[in-house]
Amino acid sequence: MTRVVARGTPRGAVRGTAVRGTAMAAVLALTLPLGGCRLTGGPEVLAAGACRGQHVTGITEDAVRVGGIYPLSGPASAYGLIASGVRAYFGHVNDGGGVDGRKIEFLVRDDGYQPARAVEEARRLVELEKVFTIFQTVGTPSTAAVRDYADRRRVPQVFVATGASRWGTDRGRPWTIGYQPSYVAEARVYAQHLKETMPRATVAVLYQNDDFGRDLLDGFADAVRDSGVRIVAEQSYEVTDPGVQGQLANLASSGADVLLSVTTPKFGAQALAVDAAITSWNPLHILNSVAVSPAVMKTVDTGKVREIVSAVYQKDPADPQWADDPAVEVYRRSLLRYAPEADPAAPQTVFGWTAAQAFVKALQQMECPTREGLRDAVRSLDDVPVDTLLPGITLSTGPGDGFPIESMMLARFEEGLWSPFGKVVDTRAVFGPVRTASAG
Repeated sequence: MTRVVARGTPRGAVRGTAVRGTAMAAVLALTLPLGGCRLTGGPEVLAAGACRGQHVTGITEDAVRVGGIYPLSGPASAYGLIASGVRAYFGHVNDGGGVDGRKIEFLVRDDGYQPARAVEEARRLVELEKVFTIFQTVGTPSTAAVRDYADRRRVPQVFVATGASRWGTDRGRPWTIGYQPSYVAEARVYAQHLKETMPRATVAVLYQNDDFGRDLLDGFADAVRDSGVRIVAEQSYEVTDPGVQGQLANLASSGADVLLSVTTPKFGAQALAVDAAITSWNPLHILNSVAVSPAVMKTVDTGKVREIVSAVYQKDPADPQWADDPAVEVYRRSLLRYAPEADPAAPQTVFGWTAAQAFVKALQQMECPTREGLRDAVRSLDDVPVDTLLPGITLSTGPGDGFPIESMMLARFEEGLWSPFGKVVDTRAVFGPVRTASAG
């Protein structure tokens, strides 16, 4: 049975108290091939044999200690579901008997979507809990804040839950890597769609005023450059703002054909509501993928919004086409057992599950069961399959390419469901690899 350990300690909270039912930790068995190396004991001991001199803090013959930092509270608390998906997958692996008798302790911390708290929790995980790796920080600001610390401590910061392009382009900091398609890749998919279907489109952009928002906006602007598609209005908002009604009113005055909403769920829902309320403006509404959730979409008055499009790369458990899919069935069954509080239809929950799968596969590919071994494994993935990704999408990284997923396809919101259309767009093939980060 999976042992659950409460580890969330938000500022002012009692240690061990769960926040929104998700500040929990799962323990499970995973494969960690030794590759000819031998673990010699306690948490600070160096590996022997071919792995001599590499760091094995947080990993022994019996256990691997992994930490994750999530906004279980605060303005981005919808992303707390990612931790639930991770916990369910780890529980599923454990339920199958584990591998090689080695357990993972998944320690969850809450940063409230505040970068300073993220660094504080990273220090606790690394220096007090002695984790082997930080598996996921959520959001560009928190991830950026933790990255410098992880780099100094030489701790892998693996498959962070943010699509900022910097995680795949900064060769000078190899300890941090993303997982999801970069915001630039997502922007490229939207740009390609408009160039093919609305080649003279005018676009109004609502974006979050941070690296996340600017990264996707800059990627889109670059992808439509030298085409007939033009950005005619931009409005930003702060994550601490109460709403975006004023910004939407200003964008509506542009009369743009398209509204590109680069938002987190709370503000994405507000943008959809205002779009529906402004009867004099009825643009194609492009909603970036990180804002999509059942809670957001169930509030949409589709009769008053012209069309809603987003980009997808993982299977949607609510889509009837996956009703009999074996991978989705395992996901649903495991979620019910190990994270019953989570909505199985929420993309954030599926994201956590798929990222956890990718993490396990990276652990299995380590040549040495060390921090250095994990760092190298996540940067040498070769068409690795994950069964809850859409068909045709795999994980690939290599020298000069730190983006595991750069392919997506479009989906249209119809009758309460996201319906994929068209083909998977391999943005590497269409636009070339992302060489430099579009955000600072």
